[in-house]
Amino acid sequence: MDEAGRPHALLLGPGQQADCTRALELLDAVGPVRYVLADKGYDTNAIVEAVEQAGAEVVIPSKKNRTYCRLIDRMRYRRRNRVERFFNRLKDFRRLATRYEKTATSFLGFCFFFAALCWCD
Repeated sequence: MDEAGRPHALLLGPGQQADCTRALELLDAVGPVRYVLADKGYDTNAIVEAVEQAGAEVVIPSKKNRTYCRLIDRMRYRRRNRVERFFNRLKDFRRLATRYEKTATSFLGFCFFFAALCWCD
């Protein structure tokens, strides 16, 4: 997502798979970024190290079980709701919310179509 809430990359994975397992792949697909916003579910050593190696600021709150709590920019973290709003808008499209498409390719195609509509707004 950029500052205007427009998506830059979409990846499709199995529904039972945790999102954080695809985060590194998504970071590679997006390219260079200034900072990465995510919730506590993405607070893994691999993700944090990859973001720091890319030269971006990590804006991911630390999990409770972390021995070292990372300080984050709270004002910047508040912008994470743009991602949530994107998925809420995506669910307004009944075809995507109920997954009428039988194949992953056609479902991802409609997701790309929705993303293109976001760029037109």
